[in-house]
Amino acid sequence: MGLLDSVLGSVLKNSQQSQPGNAAAGSLGGLIGMLASNPQLIQIVTGMLANNGGQGGLGGLVGKFEQAGLGDAIQSWIGGGANQPVSGDQITSALGSDTVSDIAAQLGVDPGDAASQLSQMLPGLINHLTPEGQAPAQGLGNGEDLMGMLGGLLQQR
Repeated sequence: MGLLDSVLGSVLKNSQQSQPGNAAAGSLGGLIGMLASNPQLIQIVTGMLANNGGQGGLGGLVGKFEQAGLGDAIQSWIGGGANQPVSGDQITSALGSDTVSDIAAQLGVDPGDAASQLSQMLPGLINHLTPEGQAPAQGLGNGEDLMGMLGGLLQQR
């Protein structure tokens, strides 16, 4: 777990240095703060976005959001424009209540809280992981690749 420990250390260090005015959910500072307050979220989300994860990676998430009528929202997170917000209910609709319940159990919160956390964090994180404004054809990589990308984002801060 060395890589996870390294990323968590960077998250915690940078969150302590973050400016109070940099707490918007879509900002890197806001993401760092959210991840620092619940490091389990890092593992869960990298598992969702990883090519070898249970959700089918970023491509799988895009498909699920499109099926739930939220294709424009997730495409806005990938694209270069403003990120469209989504609600916790919309996250539950896209991912399915069983998936959100499983995530909630891992986080030790109720499903509504888990969905709310994901709705606040996913838009900005996906935006930061797709800086070219499009999803890579090969996906974002496996979980280890994503942890490296997160570490790289934190180093830019």
